[in-house]
Formats: sequence, structure tokens, C-alpha cells
Amino acid sequence: MATSYPKFSLAETLTAEQKDFFNTNGFIHFKNFITPQTVKSIVDASLDVQKNWLSKEVNKVNGVPIKYGRDLDGSQIVQRFAFINQHHSAFSGLLLDPRLNGLLELAGAGARLGESEKDGMVFNHYVNGPDSKFTKMGWHTDGLRDIFYGQKLNPMLNVGIHLNNLEPENGGLRIIPGTHKQGLYQMLFRKKYFLDHDEDAEEIAVIPEVGDLTVHDGRLWHRVAQSNVIGEQSRRRVIYIPIIAGKYAPKNENSPTVFYQRFAGIVK
Repeated sequence: MATSYPKFSLAETLTAEQKDFFNTNGFIHFKNFITPQTVKSIVDASLDVQKNWLSKEVNKVNGVPIKYGRDLDGSQIVQRFAFINQHHSAFSGLLLDPRLNGLLELAGAGARLGESEKDGMVFNHYVNGPDSKFTKMGWHTDGLRDIFYGQKLNPMLNVGIHLNNLEPENGGLRIIPGTHKQGLYQMLFRKKYFLDHDEDAEEIAVIPEVGDLTVHDGRLWHRVAQSNVIGEQSRRRVIYIPIIAGKYAPKNENSPTVFYQRFAGIVK
């Protein structure tokens, strides 16, 4: 498993080198997108949203199931927030950063931040404890979503904002570079969706530090590896924002749950 690859700085306009790296590999890593102080305010905001959702027993947001679990002390926590940008200004404010607009060209003409589409801005909270319900995620591509939506396979990029320092033993994002250019058969059948967690000989471990930003093409085969560390050191939080091209398809409180999301229990 490779852990070394070039890392860049993000400005409002991408360089030719950055675009070439992304187009070849299907991912890119930018250092120091936000400060540790901003990270702290975001974590605090997530706890405010969590308190609100727990008190109201929120099960879905815009048709997307919310994943709950248990913290190390046994208390109930939200482990996957959907559309969190619609529930706190700390998250919606992140979307105003002009550097994010510079990433849109990676998805081609008509690309936009999916703040009201797909699952909106997602906040994931992983912790490897005895009662956690969200410690890893098996191999998958996000292109499968378009098939379930009955749509053409359009580019969809995932912008990750990382709120913890990670080492390979902490688990986290694993990608197979270049698979964003694979054919439909390989996209559907190279792995067993969400059930296959095995390390791949060609995978790369994305190893961010606090405040880093990454982008990966959703058509890549990718997974979230479980931490080999147990307890507080395993805790990691990451925000994902989709960049979408194609027909505009916003969701609202009346949106139905997509078929594959009804089986979210297989995603650990």
C-alpha cells in the first residue's frame, strides 16, 4: 500500500500540474486548506447539530438516513450527518470559500457544488470502540448512485475536508488511482460493493493532516479502512462535499429514500 504522493497548495485557480495530476490519477491532496482554529469551530458546530438531532430523534434528512452509533463512553452520537450545511452556518459558510469554485473545472462544464443534491454536505465521525456502528466502509464507487437514480453516469467529485491528523494505522480513505477511467463492467463488478474490505495491491492510502483538503473522483474504486487503533486515538472526522455535473436534482424534506440507502446497515 503506497502512502507517498505529491501534495499541493490550493489557490482560486488550479495550475496545469495540478489538473494533469488529477486527470491521471483521479485524486489530489491540498495542504492547509483551513486552520486548526476553524477546525475546532466546525467540530463544535457538529456537536450542536448532534444535540439537536438527538433531542428531536431525526432519522432522515431530505430522504437520506442518518447513521447513529455509540461513543467510547456509550453515549449516543451521530456518525454520519447528511445535508449538515443546511443545519449550521459554520458548515454553509465553508461553501463560500472561493477556492472551492476553482475545483469545479475538474468535473467539466456545468459543474457545481452539490449543497442541495445527492446527500449534500456530509459530516462523518468515525471512532473505533466496542459499540461504534461506523468504523469502516467497503469498496465502492459513487457512480453506482447515478444508476440507482436512473441517470446518465456523470462526473461526481468528492471534496474532503479533514479534521484530524492521520497515520496509515488510523485507517481512512483508500483509493485505486486511475480507476475513474474504467469501463462500466469494471465499475460494477471489480469488487463486491460495500462487502469487500480487503486491501488491494494497487491502492493508495490518503494520509491527511488537520485542515487538509482532498478531492477524489467518485468513479474511482475507494473504501474507508478501519483503524487499527482502538479508543480515542482512532477518532477521525471528515467533511465531504460533492461536485456534480449534469441535470440539477435538488432534494427537500419530501424526497424519497433512494433504494440502495435502505440497506445502509451493511455499511459498517
